[in-house]
Amino acid sequence: MNTKARKVMIIGTGNVGASAAYALLNQRICEELILVDLNTPRVEAHAQDLSDAAAYLPGMMTISTREAADCADVDIAVITVSGGALKPGQTRLDELTGTAKIVNSLIPQMMAGGFNGIFLIATNPCDIITWQVWTLSGLPRQQVIGTGVWLDTTRLRRLLAQALDIGAQSIDAFILGEHGDTQFPVWSHSSVYGEPIEDVYQRRTGKVLDRAAMADNVRHLGFDIYAGKGCTEYGIAGTIAEICRNIFTGSHRALALSCILEGEYGINDIAIGVPAVLAQNGVQQIIELQLNDDDQAKFCHSVAVIKANIGRLL
Repeated sequence: MNTKARKVMIIGTGNVGASAAYALLNQRICEELILVDLNTPRVEAHAQDLSDAAAYLPGMMTISTREAADCADVDIAVITVSGGALKPGQTRLDELTGTAKIVNSLIPQMMAGGFNGIFLIATNPCDIITWQVWTLSGLPRQQVIGTGVWLDTTRLRRLLAQALDIGAQSIDAFILGEHGDTQFPVWSHSSVYGEPIEDVYQRRTGKVLDRAAMADNVRHLGFDIYAGKGCTEYGIAGTIAEICRNIFTGSHRALALSCILEGEYGINDIAIGVPAVLAQNGVQQIIELQLNDDDQAKFCHSVAVIKANIGRLL
């Protein structure tokens, strides 16, 4: 019997980090939660508040605070730090300078502290920061993962499910590319129990699926939420919890994550959202979908945007 406590460290306890901690706690995904934040009163208060919530759960969960460098025993380190809130009209790419500066200081401290777990990056711009963490850490690529387009994929499935009045789990559809403006649904690989999604959509609704409108809705949904409440937190918290659960259980399930490519899709040395199989060592396999010409062009455009912004770090 494996009696080793599963440990997740959350670095940054703003809206996303605190909500992720609460999701991990309620789903009992780990036995120990470790919170890290430069705002000592806030992080200590979160730890106490979460400990109160944990007291209602069956079993025991330890919730504590630490310095980021005290991480040698951590299984998954979730990075949710941010260089500042978006201003009206800005995109996720505008967060790069401030966030990269924090990450540039953080990762060397953690590696000096003996970290050898899995980095899960949930901060924006996700793909560029995932590449930065991989480069700074020197870890094998399977141990550095971004939440990527899994939340976007889930949003696509949810919106389609609502239109079709079926469970989102019945829909097989993926978003690929940047977690940003150049992401796109791969309609040629979208289905409901093997039947093309567009055929099911027309039969169930009596309408032709407007691909462009659906992709646009998914692409802008995060910004719509942000405009209404000043942040997005619960959806990404659920994404973090699901990725951690699939790692700990060694599910071998494919999720659309930001992964470092080394030849897949003909691309090298960037992180981008692609379907990837998760196991206990992180990414076990990257699935290479056969893209049609239109999807290939969109993927290459997304690659070019990510590469251009990686260039800002060099």
